[in-house]
Amino acid sequence: MSQKDLYIYNSLTSSKEKFKPLRNNNVGMYVCGPTVYSDVHLGNCRTFISFDIIFRYLTHLGYNVRYVRNITDVGHLEDSGEDKISKKAQVEKLEPMEIAQKYTNGFRDVLKKFNVLNPSIEPVASGHITEQISIIDDLLSKNLAYESNGSVYFDISKYNEIDSYGKLSGRDLNKIKSNSRDLVNQGDKRNEFDFALWKKAENNHLMKWKSPWSDGFPGWHLECTAMSNKYLGDEFDIHGGGIDLKFPHHDCEIAQAVGFTGKQPAKFWIHTNMLTLNSKKMSKSLGNNILPNELFSGENKVFSKAYDPNTIRFFFLQAHYRNELDISESAIQASEKGLKRIIEMLYRLNNIEVSKKNSDKLFDQIKSWEKNCFNCLNDDFNTPMLIAEIFNASKLINQIERSKDFGKREKEYFLNLFDNLLDKILGIDYFKPSADNDSVLEILLNIRDNARQNKDFELSDSIRNQLNNLGIIVSDKD
Repeated sequence: MSQKDLYIYNSLTSSKEKFKPLRNNNVGMYVCGPTVYSDVHLGNCRTFISFDIIFRYLTHLGYNVRYVRNITDVGHLEDSGEDKISKKAQVEKLEPMEIAQKYTNGFRDVLKKFNVLNPSIEPVASGHITEQISIIDDLLSKNLAYESNGSVYFDISKYNEIDSYGKLSGRDLNKIKSNSRDLVNQGDKRNEFDFALWKKAENNHLMKWKSPWSDGFPGWHLECTAMSNKYLGDEFDIHGGGIDLKFPHHDCEIAQAVGFTGKQPAKFWIHTNMLTLNSKKMSKSLGNNILPNELFSGENKVFSKAYDPNTIRFFFLQAHYRNELDISESAIQASEKGLKRIIEMLYRLNNIEVSKKNSDKLFDQIKSWEKNCFNCLNDDFNTPMLIAEIFNASKLINQIERSKDFGKREKEYFLNLFDNLLDKILGIDYFKPSADNDSVLEILLNIRDNARQNKDFELSDSIRNQLNNLGIIVSDKD
């Protein structure tokens, strides 16, 4: 299996399929971003870290990736019909766009701490009102939408004459109740499941724009269709988001896009699973959530101490993105220890003296380990299996330490592999201190203490001498 034999689980077909870009070596990926009315919580972060891995790996494979991740700053309604951002603006006595900017800045700051790469484009919903109005006009002209009292709704019954609504989630509309987001002003709708493309605003509504139908604002689902189409075209490779967006948001996106362009918008649909706390869904609206900055500072009420972003990112990667993950202090502490083990392995590898001759046997073993690692990534970005393989490298390092045939070629190749896997693909910022503590120094001192206890004085003296050379004085008191 080559590094480009990548298989991805496609939510649309419920199966793993070999990935092949629609346009030569260029990949278009759209991921639904946050609604910026409050601080991002850890569950959201897990989703964006998962797609960061996907972005990094596709780039590693040599693809030119255009990664679009939107910011929802208008149109995301509560059950009452009130825009969440407008509501927060009234509470904090700020303009709605001040609220949007405040929490957009906070979102970006948190992802930076998690070492998440910036997307290629990060468009905002309020900046694409013209495009959304244009799509509504088109759907009205095709009789796939209708106006009612200044609002415009997508007509599910008309759409089902050309395609099947709900194909992504597999929902049978005859067996389920309407999603609460679309119950607002249900009397204006012809059919129970029709969803809003444009909502007429009340006089006191803070966020509204002029349109041919009324002064109002676009429906929540429409923004993603408008922005993905503008920046990635009628058809693109990957559309992603949290599993809670599959229905109704992504089903509605597909319907709008097919109605507008006549084409299925994305070839692959990727969904991340939930992060739970005490076995319950982590959600801002449910009040069951942990804010990342509180976790980093130790000010949260759930855990006993502060944990740095590197440790939390590593914790996330030890579960497959499609599996539910429950967060607990014991699990985070296990991840903290695991990351220290890997850093210790790297320290040992980096300090092995090379021989004058290269070893084809050791080089082949390193290449075999490399193949195993990339087989994990090619199997639907299986990070827990990859991390298990990284731990397995300790056996090879043990063998190398006993060998006298470890050449410069093997050492450089092995270290470069670790760098590609840990830093460039998994995004583990393992060489640098993070948060507000000297975590790397603490790890090295712990390794040295363990070495002394095990009477490995050669290793303990080596760490002490190298730290002393850096101006960090280490002395033994016993």
